[in-house]
Parts: sequence; structure tokens; C-alpha cells
Amino acid sequence: MKTLHYTLISLLAVSLISCKKDGKINESNKDSLTAQKDSVVVPEIHKEYYGVYTGDFAGMEKVVDDVDGSEYDENVYKKISIKINRITKDSVYGQSIVNGNQRPVKGIFNETSKSFVLDEPGNDKTDGRFEIKLNGDSLTGKWNAFNKKAVKAPIKTLKLIKKDFVYNPNFMLDPDSNLVDWNNPKDFVEKYTDSDGKTESYTTSKNRVASDAVFKLNASKQKLTEKDLKNLRKLDMEIIKNSVFARHGYSFKKETYRDFFEQTDWYIPVSNNVDNELSPMEKDNVALLNRFIKYAEDKYDSFGR
Repeated sequence: MKTLHYTLISLLAVSLISCKKDGKINESNKDSLTAQKDSVVVPEIHKEYYGVYTGDFAGMEKVVDDVDGSEYDENVYKKISIKINRITKDSVYGQSIVNGNQRPVKGIFNETSKSFVLDEPGNDKTDGRFEIKLNGDSLTGKWNAFNKKAVKAPIKTLKLIKKDFVYNPNFMLDPDSNLVDWNNPKDFVEKYTDSDGKTESYTTSKNRVASDAVFKLNASKQKLTEKDLKNLRKLDMEIIKNSVFARHGYSFKKETYRDFFEQTDWYIPVSNNVDNELSPMEKDNVALLNRFIKYAEDKYDSFGR
């Protein structure tokens, strides 16, 4: 009887072990099938449309007059880049880059009309939807803000051209570039003596201006020294420094720098972080420039607009 009892226990144990083994095998098979299913690559289509499209991003905004403080509507132009990274039958993936703000976009491509509908995530107040049509190497269309009350221009138009971004250390500001910083005016109190010898004080607004040093020093090609920077204006060094980042396609948040580099035909904003793209020499030059910028002074002058 005792022998029979032990035999039954042994058979039960073997049965349980067998079940566990079967369970593991089945689970393993399930994982294998899932992995196999997940590893299926969705075919990409229309790779010829991949790339960076850059150009005007325009919308009507309320603008305040510098003289009398009155408000008026004006079509304000900004520079935007749309990157198309991947197109499949059901989805399009890319990015929008404007004013230092880089947002992922996802949507669809209509092969019949050759048009894209691309949505930004929607978790930022400046997000919206792009409805743009492809015509050769150009994209045209509109952008609508999801939250129309959160932005100055809830509807904007786009006129973009496909451009290949290329880093070139030789890129410089054009010799005929406007070197005035219109975005940071400063008030100065000055005195005026009339023909009768009467002296009066008045306040005048002046703007920073860079020198032609910005056309001579290239922080992407030459190792800068303290002697090179010793007598430069603050704005000179800011432009020389940010020329490095502009060459790598950095999208500037500050309007001052956007205004300088958008005057060129080579500047294409493609990223809001290019730190890892800088060469060792560029990093050293930027560090040196930062040291001098901290204590440098600007030259201000009066300009008509």
C-alpha cells in the first residue's frame, strides 16, 4: 500500500513537471511568433521625396508701431524647415523646425494629389496641422494652429523649396549683409545746444552694430587667439560664434541671430541641438569667444528704418 502511495505521488510530480515544461515551451513559441510579427518591416515608398524643404512661413500678426505704440496687422515672415524622414503606405514621419522649436510630425501622403497632411503632437500650445502639396521640388500650403488663441497667427502659409543641407566651413555672411541688431534697441540721453546757446536733453534710441571683422574671422577654419578677439565688439563675437552653429544647421531661438543668417542663401535650419556636430577646434573657439563675450562692450548708433 505504501509502495502504491509513493508511485502515485511520483506520477503526479512527473505530470506537473511535464505541464510546466509544456507551458514554458508554449510561452516561448508565443514570444517567438510575436517577435517575428513585430520584426516585419513596413516597406517605404517615395524615397525621392525625403529631405529638407525650407522657406517662408507667413501669417498675419498684430504689430506695435515703434513710434506711437499703435497696433496694426502685418504679414510676418519666418523661416521654417520641414524634414520628410519616412513615407509608408499608411504613414509619414518627419519634423518641423522653426524659431529654434523642433517638433515631430506624423501624417499621411495622398499619392493621387501628391499632398501631405502632417500633425504636430498637440502637447505644445504652438502645435498645429500642415496641409501641403508637392510640386516638383517645392511644397506649398497652409498651417492651422490647434489652439488658435495661443498663437499670434493661427493660420499661416508655406512656400518651401527642397534643399540639401551641407556643412561647409567656408560659409560666411554675405559682404552686403545688414549688420544692425534691430531687436535690442537701447535708449540714450543726449544733449542738444541750439543757436541761442540753450541746451536741452532728449532721449534717442540706438541699435547695436557689428564691424567688418565678422567677414574676416572664421571660427570653423582657424584657431582663434586672444589677440584676434581683444578689440572686437560684443556683437562681432556673437556673430562669429553663432556662424559656427549656423553652418551646422542650428535653428536659432533668438530673432537677432535668425535675422543675420537668414540673409544668406546657405543657412538651412535643421536641428535645435548641433553640439555633437562641432569639431574640436570649433568647440575650443566657441569656449574662447564665450569668455570674451562676457566682458565685451557694444557699439551703438542711430539708424533710420
